Amino acid sequence: MASMDVSLKEMMQVDGSLGAAIVDYGSGMALGTLGGSKDLDLQIAAAGNTEVVKAKLRTMDSLGLKEAIEDILITLGGQYHIIRPISGRGGKGLFLYLALDRNRANLAMARHQLRSIEEKLEV
Repeated sequence: MASMDVSLKEMMQVDGSLGAAIVDYGSGMALGTLGGSKDLDLQIAAAGNTEVVKAKLRTMDSLGLKEAIEDILITLGGQYHIIRPISGRGGKGLFLYLALDRNRANLAMARHQLRSIEEKLEV
């Protein structure tokens, strides 16, 4: 099992990582962040992506979908943003957020690594 700090460091080791956060989507607060820049404020990203997660959960509920979200991908011109809700019982209500430089990242590998990080995370 890995702590939040270890998990954030592992997220930042993913090729092309720009910033990482572990977020409580009940409050919109980032519980931990690493990386970021003046152009990527992780606190604002955490709050904004909370609304994305809540909207998707509401939509799935309205559609009667009983599946869990694996991840949500937002593709920008120069970046990928991956939101991965934590499915373990200890992480209910939390998600991993990883921003990647699109030119340096391998999206499939990043998703694989994020899944592995989630499985080891102990909250």
